[in-house]
Amino acid sequence: MTPIRIFQVDAFTEQPFAGNPAAVCLLNEEREENWMQLVAAEMNLSETAFVMPRSIGYKLRWFTPKAEVELCGHATLASAHVLWEEGLVDRDLDINFSTKSGTLYCKRQQTDIELNFPATLATEITPPASLLQALGLSKAEFVGDTKYDKLVVVTTEREVRSLKPDFTSLAKLPARGVIVSSTSQDPKVDFISRFFAPAVGINEDPVTGSAHCCLGPYWAKRLNKRILVAYQASERGGTLGVSVADDRVLLSGRAVTVLRGELTGV
Repeated sequence: MTPIRIFQVDAFTEQPFAGNPAAVCLLNEEREENWMQLVAAEMNLSETAFVMPRSIGYKLRWFTPKAEVELCGHATLASAHVLWEEGLVDRDLDINFSTKSGTLYCKRQQTDIELNFPATLATEITPPASLLQALGLSKAEFVGDTKYDKLVVVTTEREVRSLKPDFTSLAKLPARGVIVSSTSQDPKVDFISRFFAPAVGINEDPVTGSAHCCLGPYWAKRLNKRILVAYQASERGGTLGVSVADDRVLLSGRAVTVLRGELTGV
């Protein structure tokens, strides 16, 4: 059986052991969903991406250790990075990924990789008491519902950084995850965030590209800026460029490969 190449890439960082790690599995043929879920559980990272060539572009799917997800930013960035770095796609060519969230576009911008994703708008809702209680918050400036997640905006960066959520309670909420955000104290950064998704097996994600498909439009409107700099304040942390263009969000960042290997006998 031909070994299957697999990589571990740290995304939204240029330094190894920072940003958000993702596994990237290069397939030559379709594999069963159950097999992909087992591989993702074995990798035990927030996301494992499965990439397979098509007549035009590539097919891309993402799995956490517990479930498939419809959209993932850092593992898309990691996948594009691997295809260019391994010489499977010419560095001057863009990459199109066919996914459950439609076609996603990736291009190289000097040292960064730019992801072209659909915007995910947040609709304001009355804050469920269980949500704020699970986060340990007494109030919020804004609470919104998106296609995937809940968005909670608070007043200060300190509130975001000091959160100690009740993950068992958060996992019961009807959402993939919960984004908590505020403006940044750093003049070089427009807003910060953290992302919690215990319902899909990730208590806290280090850097979440897909969350910024919601955060970008929210902060662009509130700050009256189309081009923003974001920082996700997890333990590993990561910086993203965020640009809003109509119904699309452009996310930019860097990536570094930290491991190359093969899946054998599977």
